[in-house]
Amino acid sequence: MPKVGMEPLRRKALTDAALRTIGQHGSLGVTMSEIAKEAGVSAALAHHYFGSKEQLLNETIRELLRQLRRDAVEALAGAETPRARLSAVLRVSFAAEQFTPETVAAWLAFYVDAQRSEETRRLLVVYARRLRSNLLSALGRLCPPDDAARIAEGAAAMIDGLYIRQSLRSAPISSTASVALVEDYLEAQLKGFVR
Repeated sequence: MPKVGMEPLRRKALTDAALRTIGQHGSLGVTMSEIAKEAGVSAALAHHYFGSKEQLLNETIRELLRQLRRDAVEALAGAETPRARLSAVLRVSFAAEQFTPETVAAWLAFYVDAQRSEETRRLLVVYARRLRSNLLSALGRLCPPDDAARIAEGAAAMIDGLYIRQSLRSAPISSTASVALVEDYLEAQLKGFVR
């Protein structure tokens, strides 16, 4: 029986290892044994904590989403104006730990998996809705509702597109440059609206 307090640490180690392993392979075609080895535990222990590879992968997505949520709550708490809130959402979207090559590759692998897995699709819809909600919360105070919705969709598409470009690795763009590109888009879209 695991020691009290060890289970959360081991579960986190396994989700972190899953993220790294998927990122290194560039697909979800990894085994529990490979993930367990990366985490420094046995495959049996990985199965004990998660049951199946699919459950471990879903928990890995959930952990990414939880981290994004924690980062967003913290960043938004310090943003005093609607425009500052938009910038905070962008910084969180391109935070260093979210924008590593391995994490980007894992996100893309999850998007591919969403074509066959209802659970993966559901989790990614949660991400998309949360991003849109965070953008709309700020944009709704800066421009009319129809414009806010259009601009939010454009910003979200740019964020997702920059992740896809990052995955190409042939011409990686930095986190800072990615934020600047989306900031430029937002400034152009918001020009003319009273702020």
